[in-house]
Amino acid sequence: MTCYPESVKWVRISFHPAAYGQCSGVAAARPWLAAPAVLAALLSILCAAPVRATVYPLSTPDDVVVGEDQSVETVYEDTLYDLARKFSLGSEEVIRVNPGVDPWLPGAGKQLVIPGRHILPPGPHEGIVVNLPEHRLYYYPKPQRGQPAQVITYPVSIGKMDWHTPIGLTHVIAKEKNPVWYPPESVRKEHAAAGDPLPARVPSGPDNPLGLFALRLAAGNGTYMIHGTNNPIAVGMPVTHGCIRLYPEDVAQMFPMIPVGTPVRIINEPVKVAWVDGELLLEAHPPVDAEGQSFEPDVDQFAELLRAAVGDSTVAIHWDYAREVLQKADGVLATVGLEADLSALNTDGSSGH
Repeated sequence: MTCYPESVKWVRISFHPAAYGQCSGVAAARPWLAAPAVLAALLSILCAAPVRATVYPLSTPDDVVVGEDQSVETVYEDTLYDLARKFSLGSEEVIRVNPGVDPWLPGAGKQLVIPGRHILPPGPHEGIVVNLPEHRLYYYPKPQRGQPAQVITYPVSIGKMDWHTPIGLTHVIAKEKNPVWYPPESVRKEHAAAGDPLPARVPSGPDNPLGLFALRLAAGNGTYMIHGTNNPIAVGMPVTHGCIRLYPEDVAQMFPMIPVGTPVRIINEPVKVAWVDGELLLEAHPPVDAEGQSFEPDVDQFAELLRAAVGDSTVAIHWDYAREVLQKADGVLATVGLEADLSALNTDGSSGH
């Protein structure tokens, strides 16, 4: 079953009723084109946080797919980075499914795919789950009495080479608002070698890469965190020193909801499958190595992951198409098989027709 947003968390007003507009770039740089008072107020609304809700109700255990894919038409101010943030996606998610489009200058009138559907990760629906190949976090709040369960999902950045994000089960041990960053000696050496020396203490503010909110994890004796960022354009990429970064507006929304002690499960699942109305859905992402770097998928290995995920289910898989989806590994859901109707077979395995 597919779930759609329970409610729209953000409202957007646009001067381009037939296209999705941005408030960055050329138009934002031409204030003389606007009536100062009224237009400034409207632009502040336009520049607000994501247009897409990220809260999805899970009415039954069969609710394993959330969200929906969309198509949007660009206006000349757009960049794929702005669109990614507006739709609560990582920049690489949008770039990957729109090949050949310049991420900085896509141009006006382009039809772009916005990949909003996600198969929920395998395992318990509790606490926080981070799937590294997806660059995505899922949070399952404890259900309120008389209300359906929910999942809230956000794009994230993960650790880069030599600073990988740890895999396994951990939990939140502390919450910090306006955190101060004390860069580890190894990080300071790296920056000094690059000609960008860091102080021993970075106070809260625009130069602090932790952003305004941080959840400290038990992993690494408290050295790993889930936090905001002062570089939102990099959300969705492997660029951190092992921590998990969110857009500023996403971590601000999530921070008050997460109690200390919340379990955090970090997984590496590049291939996910789900059964919806007798159809086998496949979602594949570029695999992530031990250093957190994405690499070209080995289709044969991916095919084995698909077989393992399907298990003993009786299914007719279109393997040529499945291998194509696995090779692309762009995160877009595809129907690659149908549940076999055993009632149409005789006991000797032959067709009854």
